[in-house]
Parts: sequence; C-alpha cells; structure tokens
Amino acid sequence: MFYLDPLYLGIMLITVIITGIASLMVKTAFSAGQKVKLVNGISGAEAAQRILDVSGITDVKIVKTRGFLSDHYNPMTKTLALSPAVYEGRSASSAGVAAHEVGHAIQHARGYFPLKFRSALVPMASIGSRFGIFLIIISIIMQGVSKAAEGTEASMYIGVAGLALFASAALFSIVTVPVEFNASSRAKVLLRETGIVQTSGEEAAVRRVLTAAGLTYVAAALTAILQVLYWAIKLGLLGNRRD
Repeated sequence: MFYLDPLYLGIMLITVIITGIASLMVKTAFSAGQKVKLVNGISGAEAAQRILDVSGITDVKIVKTRGFLSDHYNPMTKTLALSPAVYEGRSASSAGVAAHEVGHAIQHARGYFPLKFRSALVPMASIGSRFGIFLIIISIIMQGVSKAAEGTEASMYIGVAGLALFASAALFSIVTVPVEFNASSRAKVLLRETGIVQTSGEEAAVRRVLTAAGLTYVAAALTAILQVLYWAIKLGLLGNRRD
C-alpha cells in the first residue's frame, strides 16, 4: 500500500519537518514581537481601523474571533476577524498581523488579480482536496487488477482526472504564496506611513513576524507540490510506475 511506500514516507517526513519548522518560527516571532510594545500604544484593532480609514475602505467590519492566530479576512462578508491577542494587543506583533489582514481587504477592494484568481479556485480546490485522492487510488487499484488494455486505459483516465482535481488544491496553495507576501508588503508600508510603527525596533519585529508567517504558506505550497509529484509517479505519469 502507498502508506508503506518509502517514497511516500519520505515525503511525509519532509512535510512534517518543514511545516513544524515554519509553525515554530511563527510562534517564536510572534511571541518575541509581543514584547515590543508600540510607542503610540494603540491596539491591533485600532491599527486595523486606522489603516482602513487611510485606505478609504469604509465597508469592512472588524470583529474579535477565537483562537491563537486565527486572524483572517472574509471577502464574502467583508469582515476582518482578529484573534484576541491581536485585537487587544498593543505590540508590534499585534499591529503586524492586523495590518496584514487589512492588506487582504485592500487587495479585495483594489481588485488584486492573484486574490481574485485564488477565490475562483476555491470551489475546485475544495472538491479536489476531498475527492481527487479517491479517484487516484481507484485508478491505481484498477491498474493492479486489470490486465485488459481497455481496463488499463479507463483506469488511467480516472487517475488523470483525480490528479487534476488534486492538483487544483495544490494550485490554490501555490497562488496563496504571492497573495500573502503582497499583503505583508502592503502592511509594512502602511504601518510606517500611518505612524503606527515608529521605531526601528518595532519595524524589525513586524518584519520578523510577517516573514515567518509567509514561510508557513511556502511550506504548504512545497508540501502540496511534493504530493502531486508523488501521485503522478504512482500513476505512471512521471518515470516508472511504482506498485
């Protein structure tokens, strides 16, 4: 079975390592940034509102949500949800994360193409992440039990369809990377321009937090690519098929 395949186990090990490192970096950077208190003393929610006001965005609502670093922007409801540590915090970390999420709201308001493209991928990516793998496994099983050329050809069509669905989820992860880094770039500029970040220490802390957060999306994209390549090999589309 695939889960006993050394190649599959190797990919899983790489996945665990890179995602674990990325997660640790975010937590470490955020914790360190919380110790850097803003000179102006405003909260993450206040920083988000100031940037929205300066950007001329008046139809986005800021709310507090639950969880650690569960911050996100919902383009459907135009809601900016900030976790308690960010919403109430008065540190460089709070300002950085809040500004990053406002960056997504600005992308939405300005019609930033990569964000629109990622949103368009959501339905297919959702289906692909749920059902793509099942079609791939069915194809592999059919190839293993079928000796007829017709059966092999049919199984390959099923496998390619499954891989295409699965790859759509990977594409979503890949497109997410420039979307996130762009939001962070906007955040760093606006934090300086609005006077929310005033010292080099605050700016450095914000940069570390946002860079670490961005690397989590890079890790997710790399993981998705490795998985697509693995299943392409198993289906015989790259190199020799592994049984």
